[in-house]
Amino acid sequence: MIIAHIPAGYIFSQLMYPRFRGFVNSSGSFLAAGIIGAVAPDLDMFYFYLVDHRQHHHHTYWPHFPIIWIGLLCASALWLRLGRRTKPAALAVIFSLNGVLHMLLDTVASDVWWIAPFWDHPIRLINVPLLREPWWLNFLVHWTFVLELLIVVLAVIVWRRTRNSVPSR
Repeated sequence: MIIAHIPAGYIFSQLMYPRFRGFVNSSGSFLAAGIIGAVAPDLDMFYFYLVDHRQHHHHTYWPHFPIIWIGLLCASALWLRLGRRTKPAALAVIFSLNGVLHMLLDTVASDVWWIAPFWDHPIRLINVPLLREPWWLNFLVHWTFVLELLIVVLAVIVWRRTRNSVPSR
């Protein structure tokens, strides 16, 4: 995914907010935590470009290991369930859920090492042939980019509907 992580995180967080309304007094911080979680795995791009100088696929770095996000999700869900059910625990849950969502979206057309660090075998659902330079142009002209555009359009629709509804507490 190139452009759909933030819109997908927004949609997912909006859908999840009613379940967490009792823990979080406004949707703003909840949506922010979700959107940040939706892009957090790609923060490894700084290391990719500035330190590693594009030597390895950035999905092979630990921020793109699904086990990290699933572990964070389990820990934050346990915190929410067994703790005082605080706002930080709810924000940690939506942050982690969106990290897992990022992994799922990346798996559509990109390699994700789902069993890393235990098994060095990437998984992807659809192969995008690398026929053009720069690399990202291959994804922009592939039919899977339509899925990304649909996610963006859906996010705009959700945003317009929630903007026109009664404001949250």
